Amino acid sequence: MTDHDQAPDRHLAEARALLAEHPVADGHNDLPWALREQVFYDLDRRDIAADQSAHLHTDLARLRAGGVGAQFWSVYVRSDYDGDRAVSATLEQIDVVGRLIDRYPGDLRRALTADDMEAARTEGRIASLMGAEGGHSVNCSLGTLRSLHALGVRYMTLTHNDNIAWADSATDEKRIGGLSRFGEEVVREMNRCGMLVDLSHVSTGTMRDALRVTEAPVLFSHSSARAVCDHPRNIPDDVLEALPANGGTAMVTFVPKFVLPEAIAWTQAADLNMKAHGLHPLDTTEAAMRVQRMYEERHPRPVATAADVADHLDHMREAAGVDHIGIGGDYDGTAFTPAGLEDVAGYPNLIAELLRRGWSKSDLAKLTWRNAVRTLRAAEDVARDLRSRRGPSNATIGELDGGDGGDG
Repeated sequence: MTDHDQAPDRHLAEARALLAEHPVADGHNDLPWALREQVFYDLDRRDIAADQSAHLHTDLARLRAGGVGAQFWSVYVRSDYDGDRAVSATLEQIDVVGRLIDRYPGDLRRALTADDMEAARTEGRIASLMGAEGGHSVNCSLGTLRSLHALGVRYMTLTHNDNIAWADSATDEKRIGGLSRFGEEVVREMNRCGMLVDLSHVSTGTMRDALRVTEAPVLFSHSSARAVCDHPRNIPDDVLEALPANGGTAMVTFVPKFVLPEAIAWTQAADLNMKAHGLHPLDTTEAAMRVQRMYEERHPRPVATAADVADHLDHMREAAGVDHIGIGGDYDGTAFTPAGLEDVAGYPNLIAELLRRGWSKSDLAKLTWRNAVRTLRAAEDVARDLRSRRGPSNATIGELDGGDGGDG
């Protein structure tokens, strides 16, 4: 065997050693939604203590193999859920995360703070945090927002794929141009609570408005670089360049259509095929995946790789700085994943690729762990200060924006 043949094994071994000390704090995993869609939260049927590779990207053994030390579990609900239905479904998502933590106490530890994350790492458990995905989850209610924070939600993505009454989405028609007055108040109240403002999924106008208004660091829980793959879900350079002054963190995602330009058109066609079969494009049930696989057999898809994801990280490091990047894979929230990053066991392959490119171990420790912990801790510090100076906001969308405030 030549030295060249041995190199990949050496880098992979180095990656695993690094992750043992500085594990991945991943910004976004949709396991709760997959459990809802596949078995409606019957945890006996999807026992993640057993091998779930036939059904899910995630189980405990693969989280361990991937070097995951902290996970923001997404308590996402679809953006066509609105009003009280969205709130109830979000509460059900929060409930199942709590059930998972209680069911697997040797592996998972509830985490509400940066200190909790560090304590979990010391104990050898996976810090389990929650992030809500889409402002429709709070139904235009700051009291509901505060209640989600009280239940443990530590970030909220301001929109999902559709506009809401107070914020524009990246993948919908421009309506407000960014945040409305009520949307700005949502950001201020999130700052006061200590809930990170997540700007994945939002329009560039919403990104820029949020950065203007926020007093705390922001998060991109699962977004890649627009300069590398020109998709509206990705982050433009001017926003990446604003992160050092803000203190926030942009977490690269693995979703192929946000990573590989050739995958954009293919995914659009595959989504149309799903709709033609009466299925939602984000459906990852077994029946939906059969439709996806049949389409893929007829129309082979462009396959992204760990190297493609590394290209994004190289660019994001250049634009934002190594102190402002992280990882948010979006496992169990996407039908397709890159080669080498097929499931949550794949993170060492990405770290090995970055080692090959000359990334230092100190920089990689920031990418995997330190930046996420620092960002949450900074949001906690800001919240502590703001709560000493102002109380909860009683503002309503009707008062600030007019109208009935519906998220239709």
